[in-house]
Amino acid sequence: MDANGDGCGDFAGLRQRLDYLESLGVDVLWLTPFQTSPNRDDGYDIADYYAVDPRFGSAGEFVDFVHEANSRGIRVLVDLVVNHTSDRHPWFVDARRDRGSELHDWYVWADKRPPAWESGMVFPGVQKETWTYAREVRRYYFHRFYDFQPDLNMANPRVREEVRRIIGFWLQLGVAGFRMDAVPFVLEKPSTDGGRSETCFEWLREFREFLQWRAGDAILLGEANVEPRKSASYFADGNGLHLMFNFWVNQHLFYGLASGDARALARALRETRKLPRGAQWAHFLRNHDELDLGRLSAQQRAETFEAFAPDARMQLYGRGIRRRLAPMLGDRKRIELAYSLLFSLPGTPVIRYGDEIGMGDDLTLRERAAIRTPMQWSDERNGGFSTADRLVRPTLRRGPYAFEHVNVEAQRRDPDSLLRWLMRMIRMRKECPEIGWGDWTILPTRSRHVLALLYSWRGNSLVCVHNLDDQPHEVSITVPGERGGVLADLLESDESVARDGTAHELVLEPYGYGWYRVGGFDYALRRER
Repeated sequence: MDANGDGCGDFAGLRQRLDYLESLGVDVLWLTPFQTSPNRDDGYDIADYYAVDPRFGSAGEFVDFVHEANSRGIRVLVDLVVNHTSDRHPWFVDARRDRGSELHDWYVWADKRPPAWESGMVFPGVQKETWTYAREVRRYYFHRFYDFQPDLNMANPRVREEVRRIIGFWLQLGVAGFRMDAVPFVLEKPSTDGGRSETCFEWLREFREFLQWRAGDAILLGEANVEPRKSASYFADGNGLHLMFNFWVNQHLFYGLASGDARALARALRETRKLPRGAQWAHFLRNHDELDLGRLSAQQRAETFEAFAPDARMQLYGRGIRRRLAPMLGDRKRIELAYSLLFSLPGTPVIRYGDEIGMGDDLTLRERAAIRTPMQWSDERNGGFSTADRLVRPTLRRGPYAFEHVNVEAQRRDPDSLLRWLMRMIRMRKECPEIGWGDWTILPTRSRHVLALLYSWRGNSLVCVHNLDDQPHEVSITVPGERGGVLADLLESDESVARDGTAHELVLEPYGYGWYRVGGFDYALRRER
């Protein structure tokens, strides 16, 4: 929210919405970059790691915001964007000015353009190269992302020392940890002669050790879109990332939603099952980038495109979908199914601003900006986001997802709204600690359309069942070692499902789902809480 009327959201405005975030059930807030930046990539091109960009307020307003969030039990994570800087960062300005500069080796250079100068681009179709010529020093600099985002040379100990200093600075201002951007590229030692790049996981251990030394309960949440066999290196036996976004499960979840087949999702869960003690997955439906489908097979990706992005304008980089959740899924029951799945997956659920009310996208905006439109608070001017005539990005004004139709104020008053439903689901998720802490297994259902997860923790068990198909299905569930013979419905009513012989017979409607306490439940106790 914009508090000072300049058209850009700020910390004073965000502070005003902390009561809303608390009522929603949020207990951790992840902020995308707010440091000083030319803003050519929504702040991910940082020009000063130690300053709040004046568009968002002052350092004092940031500290005040963090204090207010903490007073409500909301911890604050900030983005740690240290794979690259802006090309306007004083470090790079000095580095490209003179080969003899002390900062020249803070970046990755090559005297000749490497053979792989057109490979490894993060944004294919938009980027043209990963090595760009700097005339001032007659050398090529490396950039995994846009050419205005030169990569830092993490092999330089002074650069890693500076990263630790950045971590310590923001910890001192009260943050509870960091979402580390593009972790595989942060740890990459790129080749300058056409050879293979090297990944240096010891650097990650350095950052983790420093973080825990400065703040024992702070965390690193990593963005690493890697295959399951590589994920263990990023957790580093409990000495690397604390949490990591599970892109593997995310992509197979959307394929499951597109195909109505739960088997690929079940395999993805099993493939990412093994974790070191104290580590956890962060599960999500949509984030602030494209929905990346690059890990799916060509056939799976085509099927998912056909279901959720049939128009080429909806696709991006040849691998992803640039749409928000609600317009992709369309049907309210399908949206509920997706969220129920998210909250029932083994890990920490993450939701993106605006998706809790079913915000839409603006495909007239370029690339990922289509899903980065202002929050829709009310049906007032600019959706209640700002009083300015010109905004940092236009609000949605037309169609079924315009702010007049989709906004927080209206949904708070409607007991049947998506927002009110999601609030109830978040409360239910918090009443089921088995999901975050317990052991889990996938139960046989004899239906390729239905996924059933069993959680067990401290003598309590929970079964979560989801039908990914647009047709109803009847399944039989057998719970190993069950006592009591009853599954108590936690979501829809006080009804229980008694066991028929050795199995529970469940009928799931199209996109149906259910959460059940195993062995019965004292409903009076739960409702009094």
